[in-house]
Amino acid sequence: MIRRSNENDTDTVLTIWLNASIKAHDFIEADFWRSQLDNMRNTYLPASESWVYEQRGKVLGFYALYENTLAAIFVLPEFQGQGIGKSLITHAKGQRSELTLSVYKENKASYQFYLSQGFVKASEQADPHTGHPEYTMNLS
Repeated sequence: MIRRSNENDTDTVLTIWLNASIKAHDFIEADFWRSQLDNMRNTYLPASESWVYEQRGKVLGFYALYENTLAAIFVLPEFQGQGIGKSLITHAKGQRSELTLSVYKENKASYQFYLSQGFVKASEQADPHTGHPEYTMNLS
C-alpha cells in the first residue's frame, strides 16, 4: 500500500534514505550521507510531499516530491528488485503531469531504472553538494 507519509514515519524514512544512499552511491563517502541526516529531517522532508510504501505494517520505501521534482525515491536495500520502486514511480507519475529528477552519472543501475520508467536525460552537470556529475532527467 502506498500512503501519505506522516510524522511517525520520519525515523524509518531517514533510515531507508541513509542505507539506500550509501549502497547506491558507493562512490561518495558514507560520512557525507550521514552528515546530511539533519538536513533531511529538518529541511528537505518537511518541505516535500512524501509518500511511503507499506507492507504488513512496515515501511519499505518512500518517495518525496518537491514541486515537479522527484526529489527522492528510495527502497530498503534488502527489498530492492521486488517492484517497490516501480510502484512508487507509478504513483508519483499520478501525482504530477510533469516530473524531473536528478541521478548521479555513476549510479548506473538507477539511471537505467529511470530510463525503463520513461524518463529521458535532459542535461548533465556537477552536483553542487558533492561535485560528482549528475544527469537531470524528465518524464518523456
